[in-house]
Amino acid sequence: MDPAAPLPAAQLRCTQCGAELHPDEGQRFVTCPNCGSAVYVDKTRVVFHWALAPTVNADKARALLAQWMAGNQTVKDLDQKAQIVSQTFEYFPLWYFKRRGAGDREILDLEPAAATSVTELKHLQLPAGDLQKYDPTLDAQAVPPTVPLDAALRWVAQRGVPAVEITETALVHIPVYTLKYAYLNQTYTALVEAATGRTLANIFPAKAEAPYVLAGCVTGGVFLALALIPVIAALVGDESSFGLGLAICAGLGVLAAPFLFALAAWVAAKV
Repeated sequence: MDPAAPLPAAQLRCTQCGAELHPDEGQRFVTCPNCGSAVYVDKTRVVFHWALAPTVNADKARALLAQWMAGNQTVKDLDQKAQIVSQTFEYFPLWYFKRRGAGDREILDLEPAAATSVTELKHLQLPAGDLQKYDPTLDAQAVPPTVPLDAALRWVAQRGVPAVEITETALVHIPVYTLKYAYLNQTYTALVEAATGRTLANIFPAKAEAPYVLAGCVTGGVFLALALIPVIAALVGDESSFGLGLAICAGLGVLAAPFLFALAAWVAAKV
């Protein structure tokens, strides 16, 4: 049975065993009375319903955020200068689509099933072996899906994946910590995915690229100018002039290298 194919309302069946389901009016999270599978009802469609178990606690999430802040993507000393203003935990829903790629390789496509400012969630890796049957006790911390399955399928199709290639569809609730932090009078949002510990953010105080580009251009310009010395010497002088020019080039290069390394180190330390 194609889990993405619409079914008559009176024939909602479990995606695992095929048993007929009878959800109450408005009920979306259903447990199959026959096999115990957790499924999600989206209008007249029934799909698997999974969850990921968290392995990261609140303190570890803050430590992982600080580690990310100290990395190469963010401004220098962000981990020391930023202040965390709030931290919350929830299970966020993602639409999960499995398909076959070249060489019978499994490919996963993810789309947010609720509104979020951190769209990097769609790039997570969710190993099938880590998925567990959704437990209704998670309902209090679970964000209800607000993005219809049809909309998510259209997004996937826009990336060149037709619905007929999808072999499995599911709703997956993943554990995430949402941390808001303040830096230079602005508030930013980052997510720590609590199953793998990966930190995600769309907008953050990033390193300025201009100083690095300038330092690279200066270094390249200096060595290009030095490389032209033996060429010019050979053009304007005799055969021995090339050797003399090469020696001058090498000598000046040795003298210039410490200053250029110092410039690069200064930029790395300040930016």
